[in-house]
Amino acid sequence: QVQLVESGGGLVQPGDSLRLSCLASGRTVSGYVMGWFRQAPGREREFVTTISRDGATFYTASVKGRFTISRDNAKNTVYLQMNSLKPEDTAVYYCAATSVYLSSRSLDYSYWGQGTQVTVSS
Repeated sequence: QVQLVESGGGLVQPGDSLRLSCLASGRTVSGYVMGWFRQAPGREREFVTTISRDGATFYTASVKGRFTISRDNAKNTVYLQMNSLKPEDTAVYYCAATSVYLSSRSLDYSYWGQGTQVTVSS
């Protein structure tokens, strides 16, 4: 079992940056592929990005070049650096863990955090 807690969300203006953190407890994140998903009001949860145990990454097209996922296994933490934020990035962002290599399918993820709200608005 692993427990995940996201933090770092907030209200920002278009073009601003935010860094989300996902702190794991119970088991070390080094044993998992980690991912970020998001869910906007009235929409289904969607894949954002994932990082493998050895640091390989995969991004959905809409965030590629603006978002960066990283992991610090010593701190048991995964990060999502979000730059050049747009209003369409507004959503609740969820951290998740899986054993499936670079999966973009939410069904493959066994462990989820409670989410952190990101709102991009002028």
